[in-house]
Amino acid sequence: MTVTDPSASTNFYVEQGNFAPLATELTETDLEVIGEIPAELSGRYVRNGPNPIGDVDLDTHHWFIGDGMVHGVRLDGGRACWYRNRWVRGNRVSEALGEAPVPGTQYRADFSPNTNVGGFAGTTWAFVEAGTPPVELNYELDTVCRNDFFGTLSNGFTAHPKLAVHTRELHGLCYAWDELFDHIQYVIVGNDGRVRSSLDIPIAGMPMIHDMSLTANYVVIYDLPVTVDVELALSGTSSFPFRWNPEHGARVGLQSRQDSTAEIIWCDVGECYVIHPLNAYDTDDGRVVIDLCRYDTMFHADTKGPFGDSMPTLDRWTIDPSTRTVNEVRIDDRVHEFPVVRGSLTGRRHRFGYTVGVDENFGPGATYKHDYETGTATVHDHGPGRGSGEATFVARPDGEGEDDGWLISYVFDGNENRSELVILDARDVAAAPVARVTLPTRIPHGFHGNWIPDSSVAPS
Repeated sequence: MTVTDPSASTNFYVEQGNFAPLATELTETDLEVIGEIPAELSGRYVRNGPNPIGDVDLDTHHWFIGDGMVHGVRLDGGRACWYRNRWVRGNRVSEALGEAPVPGTQYRADFSPNTNVGGFAGTTWAFVEAGTPPVELNYELDTVCRNDFFGTLSNGFTAHPKLAVHTRELHGLCYAWDELFDHIQYVIVGNDGRVRSSLDIPIAGMPMIHDMSLTANYVVIYDLPVTVDVELALSGTSSFPFRWNPEHGARVGLQSRQDSTAEIIWCDVGECYVIHPLNAYDTDDGRVVIDLCRYDTMFHADTKGPFGDSMPTLDRWTIDPSTRTVNEVRIDDRVHEFPVVRGSLTGRRHRFGYTVGVDENFGPGATYKHDYETGTATVHDHGPGRGSGEATFVARPDGEGEDDGWLISYVFDGNENRSELVILDARDVAAAPVARVTLPTRIPHGFHGNWIPDSSVAPS
């Protein structure tokens, strides 16, 4: 059945097509390669996403709270050495698999981080927001322990930390609705993997701050009208108590990175929600430019996931701190999500950005390359019934130009009901893939991942 409306299913995000979870963990070695994997790529491409283990209550289950499962492919010497998928262990997952509980600090209700995964400070981490510490994984993606940054994290962390280019520190905005109800925390984790500083930022109503932006001068705070519904949280009728709340208002804040005591510059924006910004940077005349994916509403009609209310467009916000005003401009009114930029340009001016289209069945679709200098977009159509998840930009060593590198992503083939790892040349996105790696299973639609070079986390 072709589904074009999440309400047509009891729970679209569990029952339909490639949203459905996998039932087993797999390990496969020496994968088939179509094309040629660049010799410079030595490391792992990893991606996290919700994959509930066992039965769930279809009436109350929300896509965002499914148990995490990490999918990884190791590349080395032009070979695809292995594919592995592993549940990120929380106590629920461990119990279902007949294993001992996960060691390490547990702040609140047990949860399996399901949103992001990456390498930092010589360690592989699985991340989620809203009061849960990261989980440490080994090179083969097996769970090691909950790791609260080696005992230095006082609360939970975020699913979307930003790596500062020059200091190599992680910056994150963290919230937990049951404890940090009247404020969030701005946390900086040093490049040794330990929290260097934590700043409380007062915010009423406990908005869902899924992501943030970083510029050279500011931390950008998205205080938008998706907030905790306390009655819903206490009723037990939903596993995810955040709902659309236009009475909360919509604003964006600029917190100084140089002076933590400085007043936050709050600026009103049009009523909307932003799950993912692409990048932000300061201009020479003191303004702040933010490229992002914008939704009209979120968790209003669709209370089990993000796709039943409105679809995201690619927009640009330009903030004038002196007048506290925001100029909002539509860049592309096609559907765009999972925006990324070259990592070395986080917080700096970019020319190129990359997004994923969303198809008519609410699954990933085409890969887009946006040129903000020319105002054009190049599209890679993965073919009928095929769609890419979030792409990761990997720079070519000693490459020339901002876009000299590769885009790596998982592509689901609905015709074959399986997935591939696909490598595109970021300089020519529309061209045929540089390489495709055949995987032994489909990878359910999920969230975020990263390329972890072996030079940063040595194989075990």
